[in-house]
Amino acid sequence: MRLEKCWFCSSTSYPGHGIQFVHNDAKIFRFCRSKCHKNFKMKRNPRKVKWTKSYRRLHGKDMTQNSTFEFERKCNRLERYDRNITENTLKGYLAIKKIDKIRVAREARHHDMRMRGKKAIVRQAAAMELEQSIHLVKAPAALQEDPSFTLRKMKVKISQSQMEDRMEK
Repeated sequence: MRLEKCWFCSSTSYPGHGIQFVHNDAKIFRFCRSKCHKNFKMKRNPRKVKWTKSYRRLHGKDMTQNSTFEFERKCNRLERYDRNITENTLKGYLAIKKIDKIRVAREARHHDMRMRGKKAIVRQAAAMELEQSIHLVKAPAALQEDPSFTLRKMKVKISQSQMEDRMEK
């Protein structure tokens, strides 16, 4: 069974379906349905008609250039294996243990890479939160009397009007 591609929308047209148009120069145009044929006769450019595959590919809407598709194509190829090597590998279990060890090491390395800067970010966020809400931890009057409650290298200054506003609350 031979599947043809539609000239206009690039979809497959099965035998017995669609329309075939032949130019005077013997060039054959195959269409999957009358919709494509009519658009061709109206001299529309398939790259400008939004529902065609060529438009989607041109405007980056289609997933034709995705690396996973290429990987799947590579995976579908048959590979030759040497029976003796495969048998020795399965008997010894050494290769399987080594593969598991490599997999665990890679997973740990990946986790370390992801969490590398996390402690510093968490510490910085905690310092910012404490700086912004130090008045909830200790009263403003106590902060002025004992400066040990302020953060290192940071001093909280509160004016008299702010202190009176907070005391009223």
